[in-house]
Amino acid sequence: MRYFPVFLTANRLNVLIVGGGEVAARKIELMLKCTNNITVVAAHCNDTVARLINTEKLTWVEENYREGLMKDCNIVIAATDDETVNTSIYQEAKSLDILANVVDQPDLCDYITPSIIDRDPMIVAISSSGSSPVLVRMLREQIEKMLPQAYGKLADFGLKFRDHVKARVKGVRNRRLFWEQVFQGSIGEKILNGHSQSAELAFISKLKENKAEMLGSITFIHTKEGNPDNLTLKAHRALQFADAAFYDEEVNPEFIEYVRRDAEKFYQEIPSTTIINFQHALELAEDGQKVIYLLAGHHELPRNLAYQSSEVNKIELINGD
Repeated sequence: MRYFPVFLTANRLNVLIVGGGEVAARKIELMLKCTNNITVVAAHCNDTVARLINTEKLTWVEENYREGLMKDCNIVIAATDDETVNTSIYQEAKSLDILANVVDQPDLCDYITPSIIDRDPMIVAISSSGSSPVLVRMLREQIEKMLPQAYGKLADFGLKFRDHVKARVKGVRNRRLFWEQVFQGSIGEKILNGHSQSAELAFISKLKENKAEMLGSITFIHTKEGNPDNLTLKAHRALQFADAAFYDEEVNPEFIEYVRRDAEKFYQEIPSTTIINFQHALELAEDGQKVIYLLAGHHELPRNLAYQSSEVNKIELINGD
């Protein structure tokens, strides 16, 4: 990765924005989503910037940029149309170990601002590392269609009851399963539809029962020609909720990127075309885990008595079908 994605704590930001035109206005509006601790440096401001300074009570240093103005800030945005000034801003920020962004000059940036989908407190940030803004916009449109405007209410609900669940549901995996059932089921629908009181009553009832379904499963995914772009929605969902994933060198490693980050990954030295590690996968599934077994190509599973007689859920998915 050319850039490391990170979210900064908003109330610790002390932002310096140099410039008073339309570009500066856009940057001020963006930063105002998380902080009012903003200083604007500009000898002259357009009407939009002046209004933002007045209504949001921002600090305005009414002069052109000069060395020494950024000593109290921890993040700098250069939004001027003067390349010489922008270069000077970046060089001073670099000498002071302050993160700097020079608009439209990626070589003079310690960070870039991604495209943001705001479902506060849920935030989705998208970047092409500056290579294709059009592609970013297309992807953003797709994601926005998938995320209801009220999606952040799910996160607020989870925060409200997190400690209650932690006290009553023992084990990290059990709690994760419990929350998955809450958000994916009728309670989640009630939250999204604004029926918060009904959702809380149903949630409290479920928490008292505390009957998180622990039946494990094994999902074999035949990757066929090995193109992850052909993953079906069902296969993608299975990878995202996996507790463990098995794969070998014949499987395209790009598939592993779709597996839930904190799932256990078990690399198999012997290709699945020779032998499938049914025993280990079964042990995990019978312990209640959701196991994914990635298979190169598309071959009929060999007969295995232990697998056939096990009560765990058994699923086969074919990439692209």
